[in-house]
Amino acid sequence: MSQELNFDIASWWNGLSFDGKELFNLSEDGRLVLHAGDTEKERLIAEINAENSAAMLSSLGEKYYQLQAKVAELTNEWNTSEDKLKLADKIAALRNAIKNTPALGNIDKLLAETAPWQAAIDALYEENYATRLKIAEQAEALAESTEWKEATNTFKELTEQWKAAGHTDKGRSDKLWARIEAARTAFYDRKKVHNEEHEKDMLVNLDLKLDLVEQAESLVNSSEWKKTADTFHRLTNEWKSIGHTLSKKNEELWQRFIAAKSAFFDRKREHTAHVQQEQEANVIAKTALVERAEAMQESTDWNTTAQAYAGLMDEWKKTGRVNGEKGEELWGRFMAAQDMFFGARKQHSEGVRKTHESNYNIKMELLQRAEQIKNSNLWGETTAEMNELLDKWKKAGPVAREHSNKIWEAFLAARKHFFNRKDANREQRKHYAEAQKQVRTEQAKEMVGRLMREIQEEESKLADFTEALKNITPGKKAAELKTHLENLLQEGAQKLKRLREKYDAVQQEHGHKETTEETATTEEESAE
Repeated sequence: MSQELNFDIASWWNGLSFDGKELFNLSEDGRLVLHAGDTEKERLIAEINAENSAAMLSSLGEKYYQLQAKVAELTNEWNTSEDKLKLADKIAALRNAIKNTPALGNIDKLLAETAPWQAAIDALYEENYATRLKIAEQAEALAESTEWKEATNTFKELTEQWKAAGHTDKGRSDKLWARIEAARTAFYDRKKVHNEEHEKDMLVNLDLKLDLVEQAESLVNSSEWKKTADTFHRLTNEWKSIGHTLSKKNEELWQRFIAAKSAFFDRKREHTAHVQQEQEANVIAKTALVERAEAMQESTDWNTTAQAYAGLMDEWKKTGRVNGEKGEELWGRFMAAQDMFFGARKQHSEGVRKTHESNYNIKMELLQRAEQIKNSNLWGETTAEMNELLDKWKKAGPVAREHSNKIWEAFLAARKHFFNRKDANREQRKHYAEAQKQVRTEQAKEMVGRLMREIQEEESKLADFTEALKNITPGKKAAELKTHLENLLQEGAQKLKRLREKYDAVQQEHGHKETTEETATTEEESAE
């Protein structure tokens, strides 16, 4: 019976005649195989037996004729189309069908007919890739530019050039766009630093927000739903991280930003409604929860955001299930956003603790040094060091709340102790000078010299306080420190006035103006 079957199949096959028959082989057990080509592996077309041979021949032939018809249809479309790249997906799909559809005919011929199209598409892709590569390289060349306005405009022009450039394969295109984004981010980061150093914060923020608005408006008609949604979330977070600008302009830019964002997400929702039929309400609800979670994942408002995540989890549990890969995707994104936030919060808490501990150690060293020198009689040197310790204290940063007031008060007490002693010493010297006014001329000269040094020391203190006032570091103690320094300046000015009056009186009384000027000159030269 087996020999009869093999004989029938062989005879049946030998009796067939069609274009491309040499590409196929029919084995004795009825396996009809298409030989391997230059780029295709050998593949099974059908299994033939006496019972299905007629039907199989008809079916396989019909499928080949269908492929021929599709090639003919696409040939006409190719010949009449001005934008060949629009046919790229059709060509790829047709060539894939030719390679995988079980059909009986000259498969190599069909592949050969479509090969030039694919080659032309590939060539166009390469040409467009070269164009976009050049745009990416131009963007990277701008990353280190210091021509801020010109470079900003050029980045916008490059974005328009990118949009105008033809399509290329998505993988390489995404990599090039990532390079442009990285270059633009690097440039705008540098630009932000530059603006912070040379412009008012309000104008810097206005420029940054205008750039975000323009980016948002450029994305309104995008059809890359997930990528663009992520970009909008990133832009929203960037907006939140930027400080306020001119109130009227800020509201105008915010409305433009919200309008662009709303327009995109309205289109996105319409798209979602079109492509989804089952579990639509749950998908939309959970997608909204995910987006809210992702919008908060980089928040630094730790307590409020943690409570918000707890509320989102309650909403998630109350929302109906979403089955399959979509449900897993949404759940993964939802948990990833929470993990990112809570991981950052943990890291932040640890960082704050370490920073406070480090600052505490620094300030304790400053306090110990202040305690060590508070009884010093080297008034000028110790005054300078006390002021230097104060500058270092202000720059050291905050410490834990339970230590902050205690060590600060101890530090101020050490300073006050020294300066009270210094003031007492000054008063003592003043009384001594008054008691010795009638002493010999040389003592009067010494008094004039000492007064000159005190004046210079007080002027130095006033200069230090003035400099410290200019360089107050913003923070919780900034206002208190400013008031303190202003009081010190006022007191110092009054003290300096008294010293100068005393200096003039001594000169007038003892008639040693010339000698005093010589002494002052000598001291100034020594100070220099």
